[in-house]
Amino acid sequence: KGLIISNADSIYIFIVSFCVVVLLRCESRAGLFVYICMFKPYNKMKKLIFIDACMRAGSRTRRIARPIITKLGNRYSVETVDLTKNIYPVADNYTLEDRNNGIVPAEHVSLAKRIAAADRIVIAAPFWDMSFPSALKVFFENMSLFGVTFDTNEKECYGLCKAEKVMYITSRGMNISTGDPLEQATPYIKALSHLWGWGELTVVAAQNMDYSSEEEIEVKITKAIEEGLEICKTF
Repeated sequence: KGLIISNADSIYIFIVSFCVVVLLRCESRAGLFVYICMFKPYNKMKKLIFIDACMRAGSRTRRIARPIITKLGNRYSVETVDLTKNIYPVADNYTLEDRNNGIVPAEHVSLAKRIAAADRIVIAAPFWDMSFPSALKVFFENMSLFGVTFDTNEKECYGLCKAEKVMYITSRGMNISTGDPLEQATPYIKALSHLWGWGELTVVAAQNMDYSSEEEIEVKITKAIEEGLEICKTF
């Protein structure tokens, strides 16, 4: 649930199928050598978690994100967390009491562990109410698990996540730039990165979309995609 088959997964399926044929037809060291040489590189492929918080079906932010994720799928094994399909509960008093007693849904712990172990993180979310959709904040609260994504040394908290790079993809209806005091999504993700131990944050954004013509919107989306694809080269 929430998982897509990436280019990397397709390559994996092809490799395994090919190697099985080789081993069956060539019961020799040569067959084993081919299997090892082809399977080992994939086994080392790094992991990327893509958090899709684009709540609308025709999301402009998702249009920007898709070709970027496709490109990154050539180098990373991609797992997509689709927040339009996976509903996470608000952290209320009952939830917090359960956490204090060590009761956390197993699927939440499993996903939090995968996020902590991921080599790269990509988040796609539109600019809503000066930040991002509440579904993304609720998701972060569910994944912010002590001993999984962060820990403490009794003096301060520190992160347990290994991702050295994070990409945040967004589109803004208003003419507000990244770093503007009115734009509160990026500061929050930076703060969360500090808590969880994520590394460098890169933002890909298109803005003033609600006050642009259809032609201008298409140009801005194309430009944001091109910017994201360029970032992919070193991401």
